[in-house]
Amino acid sequence: MDLPVMPPVAPMLAKSVKDIPDVGHVEPKWDGFRTIVFRDGDEVELGSRNERPMTRYFPELVEALRHNLPERCVVDGEIILARDGRLDFDALQQRIHPAASRVRLLAEQTPVSFVAFDLLALGDDDLTSHPFAERRARLEQALANASDPVFVTPATADPAVAREWFERFEGAGLDGVVAKPLDGTYQPDKRTMFKIKHERTADCVVAGYRWHKSGDVIGSLLLGLYDDDGRLQHVGVSASFSMARRRALVDELAPYVEADLARHPWGEWAGQEAQRTGRMPGAVSRWSAGKDLSFVPLRPELVVEVAYDHMEGDRFRHTAQFRRWRADRTPESCTYAQLEAPAGLDLGEILPVRG
Repeated sequence: MDLPVMPPVAPMLAKSVKDIPDVGHVEPKWDGFRTIVFRDGDEVELGSRNERPMTRYFPELVEALRHNLPERCVVDGEIILARDGRLDFDALQQRIHPAASRVRLLAEQTPVSFVAFDLLALGDDDLTSHPFAERRARLEQALANASDPVFVTPATADPAVAREWFERFEGAGLDGVVAKPLDGTYQPDKRTMFKIKHERTADCVVAGYRWHKSGDVIGSLLLGLYDDDGRLQHVGVSASFSMARRRALVDELAPYVEADLARHPWGEWAGQEAQRTGRMPGAVSRWSAGKDLSFVPLRPELVVEVAYDHMEGDRFRHTAQFRRWRADRTPESCTYAQLEAPAGLDLGEILPVRG
């Protein structure tokens, strides 16, 4: 491979802001795997946000990119997976599998799409020092004839349309909107764009914690909500604490530690077989690369208010932010019924993706 921009490249990032800035360009924030595609003839490489190649996991997409991208180019975008008219991040995560036979099967059963939103190189031209307005125009021209499953993301310069997208597109599983200054150059690993995401609050049961990677302070609180059958479901974690607060939490939570797993609502999840069959607090993740995900169980008596952006199935999509303890709430009152459900929207109204 011989391109003016060579892998690995760390993607340009966005910083969170509360309101949509009027910078001349707003596009949907896709909820998938951020990917930079490098193509040089028949050679195609998919680089992830952590700069590790993902090429082997998406053989059907590699073939589609050969047919839809210019002969030599570097394109920034998102790998997404659509099912039942909305994005399905859980199904997308399952595409990362070590077994080649499983990779081939999933490629047939749950094919992915690629949404392009920036152009870093075309032919012999390195475009990273060019303004975004030029890169976007050349991206649209370069992919003018692209077809499913390769798309150019929709975009608007109208603040009113951007606000409408922010409200409506969440119903199809999107993650907010991104605003990009038209005069900005491409700056890898720099937060020069703006992301605007929903923020909501929920009262959750704290049913356990994980140790911090340093080993002697709290790393994250494990959060639960009761379902309609009265079972406490693991819905995510809260982990944004100062180091001083992490130390203080050790003593605060000590009286609630449950020594008898048989009495804990997640006690059966300590078994390896249980961990293989669901998304549970101690489950091994293909993304964790051996990271210790075991947890210290707590009696489900504490309630915390957390901020979250949106749900993915029955869990928080991202790490929830600690707001305050809720001594006035009973654990049994922490149910899914309190969560706001966005109005549904078929993803086909945004892009004609498969699934």
